[in-house]
Amino acid sequence: MKKEEYFIYGEKEIRHLRERDKVLGEWIIERGVIKRPVDSDLFESLIDAIVGQQISSKAHATVFRRMKDRFSITAEGLGEVSREDLQRCGITMRKANYIKGITDAVLSGEIDLEKIKEMADEDVIKTLVKLKGIGKWTAEMLMIFSLKRPDIISYDDLAIRRGMMKLYKHRDITPELFEKYRRRYSPYSSVASLYLWEKSKE
Repeated sequence: MKKEEYFIYGEKEIRHLRERDKVLGEWIIERGVIKRPVDSDLFESLIDAIVGQQISSKAHATVFRRMKDRFSITAEGLGEVSREDLQRCGITMRKANYIKGITDAVLSGEIDLEKIKEMADEDVIKTLVKLKGIGKWTAEMLMIFSLKRPDIISYDDLAIRRGMMKLYKHRDITPELFEKYRRRYSPYSSVASLYLWEKSKE
């Protein structure tokens, strides 16, 4: 069984964000430490991301647990599994096709997951979105919750924008306004993302 991992941040990141943004800084102190699980197995995270698309969190957890009980969630393991067997776990044939496509790309060497870990952020996104079923938002989430990149915040994430609106009392977050905050948070915008997600729940 895997040891549970969390997105790690500390005093350095908090101090930077508090100095650069007083409003966010106050929320960080009020909210306290956030423990968000991560999974450093990029292949498993890719498959998990596909499974979770357009279904509830509860259904996502159930289906992915069923898959893990039945199959080895590795490229070699899923290479032996048919699309129909994947579908029997409770996913659509479209998702089964995406999973087989990702599996085939890894097995053939078309995509090298170890090399991705060494790439610059922009190149990671460009590489991952070449996989069918993986869009920019999913790539950004993988960069935070699998690759543990420190400087990722997604304009395409509605909860992030909602958190910004609540925190700063804006009626809307334009791309220009978003970019202003992103620059302010950098190079620790992933930590800011954690706190904005929490703010969006209020």
